[in-house]
Amino acid sequence: MSLDPNDRAIAGFAMTGHALVHWFETSIPIFLVAWLAEFDVGVSVLGIAVALGYAPFGLGALPGGILADRYGPKRLIVLCLAGMGVSFLALSLADSVYAVAVALFLWGVAASVYHPSGLSLISTGVHSRGTVFAYHGIAGNVGIALGPFVAATLLIFYDWPLVAAVLAVPGLLAAGYGLTADFDPVAAAADDLDDDRASPASLSELLGSSRALFASAFALVFAIVTFEGLFYRGVLSYLPEILQGLPALAGFDPGLGLAGIEPGDYIYVGLLVVGMAGQYAGGKATDRLPSATGIVGVFVVLAALALAFVPVSSLGFGPLVVVCGLIGFFLFAIQPFYQNAVAVYTPADGRGLSYGFTYLGEFGFGAASIAVGGFLLDDFGVATFFAVLTGFALVGAALGALLWLRHREAPGTA
Repeated sequence: MSLDPNDRAIAGFAMTGHALVHWFETSIPIFLVAWLAEFDVGVSVLGIAVALGYAPFGLGALPGGILADRYGPKRLIVLCLAGMGVSFLALSLADSVYAVAVALFLWGVAASVYHPSGLSLISTGVHSRGTVFAYHGIAGNVGIALGPFVAATLLIFYDWPLVAAVLAVPGLLAAGYGLTADFDPVAAAADDLDDDRASPASLSELLGSSRALFASAFALVFAIVTFEGLFYRGVLSYLPEILQGLPALAGFDPGLGLAGIEPGDYIYVGLLVVGMAGQYAGGKATDRLPSATGIVGVFVVLAALALAFVPVSSLGFGPLVVVCGLIGFFLFAIQPFYQNAVAVYTPADGRGLSYGFTYLGEFGFGAASIAVGGFLLDDFGVATFFAVLTGFALVGAALGALLWLRHREAPGTA
């Protein structure tokens, strides 16, 4: 299905926003070494400062979704881009760890509104939704890869305040671009929208809207996304560390001479690159398969890959690269399916609230696997860690099957 001019305009705007959210997000840890040298504090204190940025990034998704329904997703995304840029300019002026914490907190608040706003915009404005979900996901992966790469490269030559200021520039330019972008944000869902729609204006209205949402098929979609988040966060948080300790990588040296880059980092970056192909394939498949069918199939594959990781990684470098590549492909291939499922199983005029809950599950509840994974790796080892990930994937597959049985959906449903 080809993109019409409105689809292309929304795709370009949303892809820019998604790439920049992750551009900023993944550049933050790169500054830690510089901040440790600059400020007389320990890692634990800096960890709290960074957490103050990442916490509102996840927890703010729900209020961000409510605001997107009330004020429109385009306006929220422009404010998000401007807010992230201004926050990094404030970061460049920070002269203490407390100022760093404040700047990062402001970044987290600004960034939190993107995912519910961006996905709401795609779901109501785009006709070729699956394809744009794919492009949107690929753009996010580009930001994930480029953010730390650009930050680390610039820090070789310049002081961190200047680097923070330079990283702010794309966000400010994108906000300016957003002000001039012209598209119809409800072109694909105009007939389904209530002319008197408004986001919940009070706590009682919010609770009422939420109860209605969770009384529908969305309750299953939310549970699916939460278990996907548990698998996703667990893999991406600990795989770099796990790779460094594998015998298959002992003595591996690609000969690029990049200081500070461990062998496993090459494989990890490769996993993210392969993930772009997974995003594209998953997005295109949503135009041909019911969302629940794709969710079940990908979760089953992820469960098999998690279960096979330890025995396959012991076979040597080649098999390790293959299993990591497959994990990267399917880890990101599932995302367009559940993003499309939210659009299929929720009312168009509550889409911001729906995606707000979705990313509360993905980034909020899903982050519990970071704590669980650290405990498992410390006390039980890598095999147990991947066994638990297998369990997460199998529960997700079972929930997807239940969604398919209870709420049938035609492929490519808009």
